[in-house]
Amino acid sequence: MPDDLIRRWERGWSACRGWTRQPEERGALRVLLGLPGRRRELIALRLSPELAAEVAEADEPTWLTVPTEHPAEAARTLVEAGLHVRPTREHLMTRPLPDHPAPLLPPGYHPVVTVTAVTAAAVLRVELRHADTSVAASGQAALVDGDTVFDRVETAPQHRRKGLGSAVMALLSAEAVRRGATRGVLMATPDGHALYTALGWSTAAEVVIAANTPV
Repeated sequence: MPDDLIRRWERGWSACRGWTRQPEERGALRVLLGLPGRRRELIALRLSPELAAEVAEADEPTWLTVPTEHPAEAARTLVEAGLHVRPTREHLMTRPLPDHPAPLLPPGYHPVVTVTAVTAAAVLRVELRHADTSVAASGQAALVDGDTVFDRVETAPQHRRKGLGSAVMALLSAEAVRRGATRGVLMATPDGHALYTALGWSTAAEVVIAANTPV
């Protein structure tokens, strides 16, 4: 699994969420989240029993995210260290952006696009609002060093199955391309994986997630 792709995703994800990045150590990128039940997250560039043991022995709630081409082997290493492994896996995905599909927005919805400058990045946010002004779908993406890292693409339950997720991805992609981005990167949940695959995204690695507390 190329370290470069993992680093690119982490930079954009941290920018989107406003996380505090910490020095890399023991083959892992380190991020301070400060959330209940998830104070820190380590993202493995190279999973080792020593790294898994560090997370298992941490005195605060800590997650370990492992992008890998060998998920079963990674899961065994995490379990042997005493970590709680999430039963579902995520996927690290990439796609060129200039030819991203751009489906028509269904009638009754209108987009609102905002841009926020953060350290070393710009964060784009798209909201699709319904005629009654409620937010029907939304998503965000960070532009970092020519990459666009997509994050939190969500559709409200009452507006699902209308293609709004695809529309959010298209709007974010188009805005990113206008600003010079060429490639997209994202971490897909099991539900999102089907959507992104249909939009032409390819899977670079499976992602095994574990923690020193139940997840």
